[in-house]
Amino acid sequence: MSLDKLFVEKELSWLSFNERVLQEAMDKTVPIVERVRFLGIFSNNLDEFFKVRVADVKRRIIINEAQGGDEGAKHLLTKIQNKVLKLQQDFDNTYKDLILALARHNIFLVSESQLSENQQSWIRSYFKDKLLRHLAPIELTKSIDLVDFLKDEYTYLAIEIRKGDDTKYSLVEVPTNDLPRFIQLPSEQTKRKKSLILLDNIIRFCIEDLFKGFYEFDSLNSYSIKMTRDAEYNMQGMVEHGLLEQMSEGLKQRLTNEPLRFVYDREMPLHMVDFIKDKLHISSHDSVIPGGRYHNFKDFIGFPNVGRAYLENPSLPALSCHQIEKCDTVFDAISERDILLYYPFHKFRYVTELIRQAALDPKVSTIKINLYRVAKKSRVVSSLIDAVNNGKKVTVVIELQARFDEATNIKWSKRLTQAGVKVVFGVPTLKIHSKLCLITRLEDEQWVKYAHLGTGNFNEKTAQIYTDFALLTKNQELAQEVEGVFDFIEHPYRRTKFNHLLVSPINCRRYLYRMIDAEIASAKQNKPAAITVKVNNLVDKGVVNRLYAASSAGVNIRMIIRGMCALVPGVAGISENIEVISIVDRFLEHPRAFIFHNNGDEKIYISSADWMTRNIDNRIEVGCPIYDPELKAMIKHSIELQFKDTTKARVIDKEQSNEYVQRGNRRKIRSQISTYEYLKRREQQLVQKNQEEIELQAALEPEKPILETKPQSIASSVNSKQLEQV
Repeated sequence: MSLDKLFVEKELSWLSFNERVLQEAMDKTVPIVERVRFLGIFSNNLDEFFKVRVADVKRRIIINEAQGGDEGAKHLLTKIQNKVLKLQQDFDNTYKDLILALARHNIFLVSESQLSENQQSWIRSYFKDKLLRHLAPIELTKSIDLVDFLKDEYTYLAIEIRKGDDTKYSLVEVPTNDLPRFIQLPSEQTKRKKSLILLDNIIRFCIEDLFKGFYEFDSLNSYSIKMTRDAEYNMQGMVEHGLLEQMSEGLKQRLTNEPLRFVYDREMPLHMVDFIKDKLHISSHDSVIPGGRYHNFKDFIGFPNVGRAYLENPSLPALSCHQIEKCDTVFDAISERDILLYYPFHKFRYVTELIRQAALDPKVSTIKINLYRVAKKSRVVSSLIDAVNNGKKVTVVIELQARFDEATNIKWSKRLTQAGVKVVFGVPTLKIHSKLCLITRLEDEQWVKYAHLGTGNFNEKTAQIYTDFALLTKNQELAQEVEGVFDFIEHPYRRTKFNHLLVSPINCRRYLYRMIDAEIASAKQNKPAAITVKVNNLVDKGVVNRLYAASSAGVNIRMIIRGMCALVPGVAGISENIEVISIVDRFLEHPRAFIFHNNGDEKIYISSADWMTRNIDNRIEVGCPIYDPELKAMIKHSIELQFKDTTKARVIDKEQSNEYVQRGNRRKIRSQISTYEYLKRREQQLVQKNQEEIELQAALEPEKPILETKPQSIASSVNSKQLEQV
């Protein structure tokens, strides 16, 4: 078989991943409210898919048509559209099932036609007092440019206004930025029954109140629509502006980019569909998708639980890190030995606390950090500003091109600059995706460096829902190379050598190939050879071909790929030694880790980089070796738990069928919960070990003589029992 036929198109593989997300909404073992929220995640994912990946396919079609290229992109777009239509149908059916399931738990998502008289009265008051002020209908006249007017991803109601034979159309934006999408109605009959109504349906119910006095009509009919734009922007022609100005202009351009998806209520009359398509200049390359009564399901991510606690996932309280807790400062803890944190199982506050302590510690002179995505109310940013106020030199590398966070990062850039922070935007042609922090501290008249190397962002919010590794180390060789990465970012023309870190685009590909080739050489000598990989995406053809070669040579390869996987496992003679699974569960799997057998002296890395061409060649990414044996064991054990998952693991195969891993006679294992329990036991064992060491030390110390003292206060006449009570 030709190797060219052994690559799954990344767009189709991505849709397969989103199908796994939809499976969570279908899974009856998942708490009902969480299932509804997975509908929101699926919808939000699909929006981004169209804005980025479908937009790219559409551009390729246009270029090929202009240059007389092949029809490959057109065929791919057809496959995408067919897959999306199928997923949309599965989505609609799942939504209907969930509405019934919610009702069985006394939660009713009602429409405007299901309201009691008391609820109708309450709705009219809510509409008048809270909602009406946010509504401004726009009549769709010949002069209005609907492409310029519509906001990307917002939910609109298209209103058909009929008077005799005359028909007019109007648009009403559903103001979800100002009001909750879900409104809880007053209880009826029994408090056990909870009723929710979508903001859309309140507008539908009161639509006549919105238009009367301004239009004469016999009937008003409402249909929901949604439009998705190309998220790309072009900064050419802006060279006379600074990077901040370029990015700001680029974002404005995104707001008016051409639409590439139009989703509408399938009950909408055909003449109305055609009218809106014409106003949007929809082409044959754009996706026109009939859907259900509601759109912008991303709001369902925040679906409220108005019922019993068991209707959503039980909480998993973030674990304390004993090594940090037992020390006065985070610096003391790192000085004892390297620390590996695993979010969200561990508390993220240890990272924010490290930066806070660095901001106030008089021994700290400099702080350098990468910021890619940060929380809206970022304690990290606040501490960095505090550090400047305390006289520290602070350098912040902000990635302005972090997709969909550009505007937020522009805002942070301006705020940090005004506070006196040195803000660096890095290399114009390389997006900076590394997760580094470097702190320089004076200890015993020597400058010592502390480093953070992670797989996830310095973001308090995502650290609660994304799994990620973070290494805190005082290893001066690693820290010095982290300093080298920051130097490369500021001075990319200088030659920088790295002996420990895998740094894209400098040495990452070369080192990955070298380690894969070493396993191939071992296999050819009949020595044990194995590669274990955990990444979000695997689509780089060079790496895939290297893995095919390794499999053909007899290297045992196991991979956990959350999202896109271009590699086809299980093909005789090519990839029969490759096993791939994917895990989708309550937390988004986000860490990247690589394990190479290396003749028994295992090499283990954590990394910010996926195995995609953009991450290896076109971004600044950092992979870090793990040297501490206990931390290596911790990573290996957590990955082994995922390969033993019999609940949330799916098999990735050439059919992209997303079949669950068969449990057989094995016990039920849900790897994310098992990982939490493993880390919890590990921390408890560390506490117990530390206590035993303290007790042993106390036993070895010579007894101190008892000195005679005279009572000097009332405490001397209080017995020990009373003191304990005090």
